Amino acid sequence: MVNTFPIRKIIHVDMDAFYASVAQMDYPELRGKPVVVGGGGTRGVISAASYEARKFGVKSAMSGRLAIKLCPELLFVKTDFERYTEISKQVRKIFYDYTDLVEPLSLDEAYLDVTENKKGNPSASLLAEEIRTRIFNEVGLSASAGISINKFIAKVASDYNKPNGQKTVNPEEVIAFLEDLDIRKFYGVGKVTAEKMYQKGIFTGNDLKTKSLEYLDKHFGKSGKSYYYIVRGIHTSEVKPNRIRKSLAAERTFSENLSSEIFMLEKLEHIAEEVSKRLNKSKVSGKTITLKIKYSDFTLQTRSKTLPYFVSEKSIVLETAKDLLYQEKLNNSVRLLGISLSNLNTDASKTNKPKVIEKPISVQLKFEF
Repeated sequence: MVNTFPIRKIIHVDMDAFYASVAQMDYPELRGKPVVVGGGGTRGVISAASYEARKFGVKSAMSGRLAIKLCPELLFVKTDFERYTEISKQVRKIFYDYTDLVEPLSLDEAYLDVTENKKGNPSASLLAEEIRTRIFNEVGLSASAGISINKFIAKVASDYNKPNGQKTVNPEEVIAFLEDLDIRKFYGVGKVTAEKMYQKGIFTGNDLKTKSLEYLDKHFGKSGKSYYYIVRGIHTSEVKPNRIRKSLAAERTFSENLSSEIFMLEKLEHIAEEVSKRLNKSKVSGKTITLKIKYSDFTLQTRSKTLPYFVSEKSIVLETAKDLLYQEKLNNSVRLLGISLSNLNTDASKTNKPKVIEKPISVQLKFEF
């Protein structure tokens, strides 16, 4: 069968243990040692772990208390988002030397469409290698990369030879690659969905491929259609250079659980101030304010209110958050509060996003990677 969907040359670049690596670069005495970012105190949660720490089973989203049990020699460093942002800008500057089609996913990873690039180099693999070398020489950090015909496969591939490596999945290798792929690597397949798939005998891409579109739609809803096409190498999402921010938020985890709304008001004021600063720095405002509440039993609740106008002022954000806090009785004592603004005024600029020109190319053609 000859497919005529667009085939692009996509690179997914992922910095290796970014936050921890920045700390090790800035403080030479930390190099080669098990380091984690965040996670300090009795209630802290780890944001990132160095590869030395990962050898002990330490990983992000783990409590600092558990991490220190796994690795008694663990070294904790504070988060420094200003420094991470500074380094991220240096890395992105390198990306733009190769293409303007750069879609950042976060501070430490991005997609690059190099189908047509500024270097005139037809090999996406060689470009990825050159980009990684420049990041190491000019910034001082290592990065890994995945290279393939679409964003999904490139992202999966970037994780294969970490750290400081890359993997190319050529067009003629795509189907076999996807058939062998562990089902947990597919978009939208978390622990719950994976367990559901296991119960239905779906463990790999090949197992998934045996299921009809109707079957997947029936058992997995809207996601079923994406699974059906992705396992066949069809993922037409373009690299979007101007990703529109959907929301902006700040939150705080408390050293001790709070049991009364009165004790939470001061905390909310600090959170609202942080949100307002971020909104003003990004020059955006929003209409929908959401209060996030995580209880001591780790259950999560959100309460939202949409205003008739865009806001960014601390006073309005705070008063709305207070109203949401008192909207109904708390279910339990509280370990975390957060405030986010969505429905931002950036939505109006969606029509200005550059388009990637799609060129249908048969997957059976030789396509230099």
